[in-house]
Amino acid sequence: MKKIVGFIFVSLVLSFNSMAQELWKEGTHYNIIAKDATANREIMEFFSFWCPHCYNFEPIVAQLKKQIKDEDIEFKKIHVNFMRSASPSVQDDATRAMLVGRTLKQEPQIVSAIFNHIHKQRRPITGLDDMKNMLIANGIDAAKFEKQAKSFGVNSLLNRNNGEITKFQRHLRGVPTFIVNGKYQAVFKGGMTPDDMVDLLIWLSKQK
Repeated sequence: MKKIVGFIFVSLVLSFNSMAQELWKEGTHYNIIAKDATANREIMEFFSFWCPHCYNFEPIVAQLKKQIKDEDIEFKKIHVNFMRSASPSVQDDATRAMLVGRTLKQEPQIVSAIFNHIHKQRRPITGLDDMKNMLIANGIDAAKFEKQAKSFGVNSLLNRNNGEITKFQRHLRGVPTFIVNGKYQAVFKGGMTPDDMVDLLIWLSKQK
């Protein structure tokens, strides 16, 4: 009986994988942009706080993070600095604020506050002081923010963030853009549901 159950389970898994391979097609749902995949599974989201599509995509990102919580997949949020809505220095300040949140274990709160400031309240951001005042109003400790914003750790994270932008620059024709395992760029077609998008990203993370 156990052998039969095991056989059925394996058959279902193989059937599901076969269906996924038929569902997601290279050149249609994803492009291969590098020869080799990263050693570890990772999903990178290139986004901008000034991008309305990125703002509207946040619920899908939340769904993705929830589904990969118990899987060995690293999710990386990479903030770009080439949007025309703000200067590169102001965009880097926004990245710095996000990274302060990462070091303080408050990144989702800070990301949400910045998005809401720009898209809900429709208020401008002119630099790091605006970021600090906005985040203080959202419960972030002022002294901790100032200390972390100037720290070696955050400066290193900022350089790493911008290094990823440089590395994948020619593939970043718009945001949000998702690059998986450093090798696959997801393509979201019209008619795809949020579940479809999340399933595609997770399936790509299993590819080598």
